Amino acid sequence: MSVDLLIEQLNEALGWELRAVNMYAHYAATVQGIHRLQLDPLFTEEASESIAHADVVRRAIVKLGGIPVTERNPHPIANATDYKSMLERSLETETKASEVYGTIMTIVDQVGDQEMHDAIEQIYFAELRSLEHLRLILA
Repeated sequence: MSVDLLIEQLNEALGWELRAVNMYAHYAATVQGIHRLQLDPLFTEEASESIAHADVVRRAIVKLGGIPVTERNPHPIANATDYKSMLERSLETETKASEVYGTIMTIVDQVGDQEMHDAIEQIYFAELRSLEHLRLILA
C-alpha cells in the first residue's frame, strides 16, 4: 500500500514541478521594470531547478513501477504584472511543493529505499531554501 501511496504523492509533486516550470518561465519573460534585473535570473533559475526536480521524480515513479503524469497541477497560474504578486505566487507554489515533499519523505522512509530517500531529501531541502529565499525577498 505504501508504494502505491508513494507513487500517488510523487505524481502530485511532479504535477507541481511541471506547473512551476510554466509559472517561472512565464514570470521570467514578463517581469518588467527595475526589478527585472534581479527577478528574471531568479525565475529562470527556479524554472531550471523545477525541470531537474521533475526528472528525478519521474525516474523515481518509474523505478516504483508507476506511470508519471504528463500534465501540470491544474492550480491556475496568475498572469501577474506586478513583481510583488509574482513573488507571492512563487511563495505559494514553493509552500505547496515543500508540503508535498515533506509528505513524500515520510512515505519513502516506510518503503525503505535509501537511494530514493536521499534524492527526494535533496529536492525537499531545495524547496525549503527557495521558501526561505522568497520570504526574505518579500519581507
